Amino acid sequence: MTAPSAEWKARRAARAALDKRAGDLIVLDVQRVSSVTDYFLICSGKSTTHLQTITDAIRVELKEEGVQLRHAEGVAESGWVLLDYGDVLMHVFLEDTRTYYALERLWGDAPTVPLVT
Repeated sequence: MTAPSAEWKARRAARAALDKRAGDLIVLDVQRVSSVTDYFLICSGKSTTHLQTITDAIRVELKEEGVQLRHAEGVAESGWVLLDYGDVLMHVFLEDTRTYYALERLWGDAPTVPLVT
């Protein structure tokens, strides 16, 4: 069995997040502008409970597919949770926190990955 691609992981996580009504979800292909990772998934939740629900859904979905989480940082109460899957970093924000950090602007040179919903 071959390991899933980074794009596959990003798309699978996006589907799990969207199933939990994550807001403003975007996947950025940062392969040409970052040596840290290949893709960023960025989305928002409306409350700390919603943030936790979204991050739990991503974790469960990828774990069921045999994808191991390398590292997690932050807690829902902080307004930002980072899930590190190596070649995909997933940022789940409260709306105000996302606006403050503006990762889409910071990584504005990266193309977006079109998602079919």
